[in-house]
Amino acid sequence: MSNMVGRSSKRLNLERELPEGLLVDAAWLRQQHYSRQLWNHYVGTGLLEQLAPRVFRRPRGSLTWQHIVISLQTLLRQPLVLGGRTALELQGYAHYLARATKEVHLYGPKRPPTWLKVLNVGARFIYHNDHKLFRKEVVIPDLPGFDWKPEQQTVPESLVVQTWGQWDWPLTLSSPERAILELLDELPKRESFHQADMLIEGLTTLSPRRLQKLLEDCRSVKVKRLFFYFAERHQHAWLKKLEKKSIDLGEGKRMLVKGGKLDKTYQITVPGDFNAVS
Repeated sequence: MSNMVGRSSKRLNLERELPEGLLVDAAWLRQQHYSRQLWNHYVGTGLLEQLAPRVFRRPRGSLTWQHIVISLQTLLRQPLVLGGRTALELQGYAHYLARATKEVHLYGPKRPPTWLKVLNVGARFIYHNDHKLFRKEVVIPDLPGFDWKPEQQTVPESLVVQTWGQWDWPLTLSSPERAILELLDELPKRESFHQADMLIEGLTTLSPRRLQKLLEDCRSVKVKRLFFYFAERHQHAWLKKLEKKSIDLGEGKRMLVKGGKLDKTYQITVPGDFNAVS
């Protein structure tokens, strides 16, 4: 009898601690004091769905990449945020550039679990080490949980929190200022000059204070030169408020495109069919 009461109590705890639709791994279940025998029992009774070896979910509708990222951030406490193109798309800046094959760009100090690769959600997860791009403005280990409230926001100003789904779960991503620098880091291999130019043309309301801080913190000379190259093409109001002298743009030429045209101002090569700033 006591064993049945114990199982019933554990089941209620799991229903309370693991929202329907979200997923956890075996390590999380062990930390919450669920035995292998018990979680196998839950799979057998339908309370849990096994998605991959040692990965489980409370069934509800179709699994999406948003479910996975929210689970990583809130339940598994992984310091990973959505950045680059993904963050810009979610904030309405890149809807006209969406690709047929969805890519979800994750930034943080540590690679996500390998089981992400075997989950079929119609999207490919791409990991980036944020320490390679920023010195201080890196992803914090303590991201917002389910109790997050807009009026109590504690994330760094280079990140933003959106709510997703009918329960308004928090989804943490790069601010537009940070996301555009992350995207420029992907030029020219994964992103094109034309796409970056269109994106920056639409970024009319960026915060110069936030940009200044991120540009000073950015490790990549290539990214900083590209940012000013594109920004000067469109002459947004925020550009005049940046203190370029405080930003290290390095020395010497940077060949970004073989056989390209040299931009004399920023000493970078751009595609020959792209109008260079002289």
